[in-house]
Amino acid sequence: MPAVPSYSSGTSDVPLLGDTIGDNFDRTVQAFGDRDALVDRASGRRWTYAELAAEVDALALGLLDLGIGKGDRVGIWAPNCAEWTFTQYATAKIGAILVNINPAYRSHELEFVLNQAGIRLLIAAEKFKTSDYAGMIEEVRPRCERLEHVALIGGELWNSLLDNGKRADRVALEGIPLAADDPINIQYTSGTTGFPKGATLSHHNILNNGFFVGELCNYTESDRICIPVPFYHCFGMVMGNLAATSHGACMVIPAPAFDPKATLEAVQAERCTSLYGVPTMFIAELAQPDFESYDLSSLRTGIMAGSPCPVEVMKQVIERMGMGEVSICYGMTETSPVSTQTRADDSIERRVSTVGRVGPHLEVKVVDPETGLTVPRGEPGELCTRGYSVMLGYWEQPDKTAEAIDSARWMHTGDLAVMDEEGYLNITGRIKDMVIRGGENIYPREIEEFLYTHPDVLDAQVIGVPDERYGEELMAWIRMREGAEPLTAEALREFCTGKLAHYKIPRYVHVVDEFPMTVTGKIRKVEMRQQAVSLLGLERAAATRHA
Repeated sequence: MPAVPSYSSGTSDVPLLGDTIGDNFDRTVQAFGDRDALVDRASGRRWTYAELAAEVDALALGLLDLGIGKGDRVGIWAPNCAEWTFTQYATAKIGAILVNINPAYRSHELEFVLNQAGIRLLIAAEKFKTSDYAGMIEEVRPRCERLEHVALIGGELWNSLLDNGKRADRVALEGIPLAADDPINIQYTSGTTGFPKGATLSHHNILNNGFFVGELCNYTESDRICIPVPFYHCFGMVMGNLAATSHGACMVIPAPAFDPKATLEAVQAERCTSLYGVPTMFIAELAQPDFESYDLSSLRTGIMAGSPCPVEVMKQVIERMGMGEVSICYGMTETSPVSTQTRADDSIERRVSTVGRVGPHLEVKVVDPETGLTVPRGEPGELCTRGYSVMLGYWEQPDKTAEAIDSARWMHTGDLAVMDEEGYLNITGRIKDMVIRGGENIYPREIEEFLYTHPDVLDAQVIGVPDERYGEELMAWIRMREGAEPLTAEALREFCTGKLAHYKIPRYVHVVDEFPMTVTGKIRKVEMRQQAVSLLGLERAAATRHA
């Protein structure tokens, strides 16, 4: 009997949505106009669907009045706030392409995105925390020839957009020739080298992805989704906002940026039924000294995604937070983002140790990175995905698009995965994260999962560092539980001996309070490796050249 290939396709009785984001939103407003749509906890404001639609339409009409139309790029540079959501739906209604700008960017990165995307209008917060957005915009504006307008949220131009829109005739929104396959969103993916690339996504891409993520979470108009993840990323604006509005659910913004206390307070006060986060967010919430004092009994489900989800953390989320139906999602910006998801009726074992099965109307396969051939089930390889979710391409970078999407429209993720006999996938690492120590291929994820079983370890990340003898050695970065003694390399070696192969035991241990991270909560292992070279005095080993 030939081996079963690592290929799976997602069947569904529910058809793909064929409409635009604006039309889908209007249908929800018609059905659920009186229900809560959006709660912005930081500003104390809330809107029903009818009230939210009035704000969205006013902004859309104001943009048209300013001369912004279909295909024009509108940048949004702000932390999570209601105005971000207004802008997301208003641009979709007129066919303008929303360009998400990372709130952590500084002037150099801002200038690149403004020019690369050809942004005509930039909507931005004036400032947030240590970021003086207005100052940075003024600094780069002379070098951004296509930037015609800047609307600071709450400022003169912003207010006039809404005021003019409220006076305009809504009929202007009805004659715009929009198609579901039109580009509607550009999201810049943080490359580890060079400048980021702009993943260009259509109505069809992100509306369907949000909708089907919501379907697998069993969302209805009765759900209230707490969204502490950033809107500028797919997790917030697609899995959060679009999953909510395509089902008539309520979006709850706990704070402008992630705050564990504010998140728990929002769940309690708003009786949220669903909570989102990357693993580090859930770890921070569970570690709150007064965690047990919060009433989280309303929680039913939620999503953990964005980076590998530790099994032990997933178990705690189910047991201590009451999120019995919590789902793990896996994906990437270029696939709108979700490709695989665990289901509420999956066994606990499946839900804590896999990233689930392929989503509805999508295909996945695991291939040999060298040959491109599909590997048998149970063997590791590169995960590829195909279907409605695959981006249109990288904005004005056909060469980069061709490197990521092959001629058969498969998106190559760069992630290593194993598919089991029932189609469940396990992500074992990044192709680039794999450590090769003396000829042995080591996947850091496996060691990290083991380190989570240490009673004093709160969080663990494993990287490869240069070594003159073996080429690479393992280093563990550890965050300790409160009150625990810092772990030494000797103590860690003792804990691992007899349970891990000798070559998988980290040689170096570095105890930290925080890991270097992106705004979305992804661990920056590239930065950790750079720091490790100087921390450990490995400059000579780092300079050694290898074939």
